[in-house]
Amino acid sequence: MISVASSIEPQTQETLSPKISSTPNQPLDKTTTLPCVFKSKLPDIPISNHLPLHTYCFEHLSQFSDRPCLIIGSTGKTYSFAETHLISLKIAAGLSNLGIKKGDCIMILLQNCAEFVFSFIGASMIGAVSTTANPFYTSAEVFKQITASRAKLIVTQSQYVDKLKDHGDHNYPKLGDDFVVITVDDPPENCLHFSVISEANENEIPKVEIDPDDPVALPFSSGTTGLPKGVVLTHKSLITSVAQQVDGDNPNLYLKPEDVVLCVLPLFHIFSLNSVLLCSLRTGSAVLLMQRFEIGTLLELIQRHKVSIAAVVPPLVLALAKNPMVEKFDLSSIRVVLSGAAPLGKELVEALQSRIPQAILGQVCHFLFFVTAQHS
Repeated sequence: MISVASSIEPQTQETLSPKISSTPNQPLDKTTTLPCVFKSKLPDIPISNHLPLHTYCFEHLSQFSDRPCLIIGSTGKTYSFAETHLISLKIAAGLSNLGIKKGDCIMILLQNCAEFVFSFIGASMIGAVSTTANPFYTSAEVFKQITASRAKLIVTQSQYVDKLKDHGDHNYPKLGDDFVVITVDDPPENCLHFSVISEANENEIPKVEIDPDDPVALPFSSGTTGLPKGVVLTHKSLITSVAQQVDGDNPNLYLKPEDVVLCVLPLFHIFSLNSVLLCSLRTGSAVLLMQRFEIGTLLELIQRHKVSIAAVVPPLVLALAKNPMVEKFDLSSIRVVLSGAAPLGKELVEALQSRIPQAILGQVCHFLFFVTAQHS
């Protein structure tokens, strides 16, 4: 996947492009470079990367405002697109009331849940930045990300709050002094309940000018090539990435408002955040949120909610292709299986296709979503 830019800089390496003289009639020499432009044979994609991310994602809200947006797998509770947008507005106002301003960073330390989505979109609406973190990190790993991102507020569950307390002689930021903690369930001491921000007046959102090059997300890499690194993603870069997947007359992902997209992969990873959540918000597709993978529950939810797009990774492909429980469930609603993070072997692909023959199988290289990003 290639990031689209307004202009393409010429290559300067002699091995990548031939040299020509500045005057066309003169013989070739080594004074100038020939721009090396690679253009797709497919039609150009309209990219609305002048908009803030939240505006882009809900640009067509009126077309599917009453359709399901978020489906909570554990309870069956459903939020429509209109409800999702309204709650995000309230979150934006609530964050502002707590002193979060444009450019400030909040940390979302949650498994997949509706509050994750509301917090991410709400932060975008006031020009704040969301850093997403694995709630199963150790205390030291969490504090490394808090320190690097300078997070001023953390949205989490009460069971993870203990990780946010400095238990040693470390010079860590202090809960209550350096950052505020909000929990989506009953808050422990010195923490606030999520209702403090979710019940704010949406009309109190401050007016903020957001530039396309302003940061909106700060995910951290998984650390496969060293320690995890923060990646600054701007409104423009995320919109560009989503547009390349779902916009235009010949999109890479044919998502439709009638689709139900499986979201069992963690939203704190870029594959799920980008290709599942943001793409679905843009196209009006419903997102089925699962907190964790369990094969029986997964299959039951696919059958019950008629999941049509399954975003997975190779271990889940293996389960769908090999687990005997699959034979007991109706998976005929699945039309596309997207696998990312690692390549699939030929045998595994054939095994999956024999189980779900009606589905198109696609492979996604999730690291390419970091195109145009900057490492912090």
